Amino acid sequence: MGHLLIENRSGLIVDADLTQATGYAERDCATGMLERLPNKRRRRTIAANKGYDTKQFVADVRGLGFTPHVAQNNKNRRSAIDGRATRHAGHGVSQRIRKRVEEPFGWIKTVGNGRKLRYIGQERNRAWFKTEAAVYNIIRICALDAAATR
Repeated sequence: MGHLLIENRSGLIVDADLTQATGYAERDCATGMLERLPNKRRRRTIAANKGYDTKQFVADVRGLGFTPHVAQNNKNRRSAIDGRATRHAGHGVSQRIRKRVEEPFGWIKTVGNGRKLRYIGQERNRAWFKTEAAVYNIIRICALDAAATR
């Protein structure tokens, strides 16, 4: 299962990883990616879909110094996201922009020919996935540079 952490403003991939698919892999990998980021003094936000709306993930993210802008999952249960995050206008912006993470996945599947794993073994496939993410970043940087020079 591929995981990406992107920067919202530019759409560049900050971190990429490939793990075994388990019921907790996405949340565990996201927490690990956030731990690897350099610690800055200012408050940062993390946007995510409803699958990340759990008490443990929200507590872990807050403990790392991030404000969780997670979509609320109120269907047949109580959301772990309370009014502290949703009352700000930035929460709505994060929910609108978070869909940008699907663009690199689409590129990797079509242009990068990543519909199926290529190699035997998790480490080789992880290296391939990270290489594809790096190539996507190079192409994205070229597009951003071309847009800035216009």
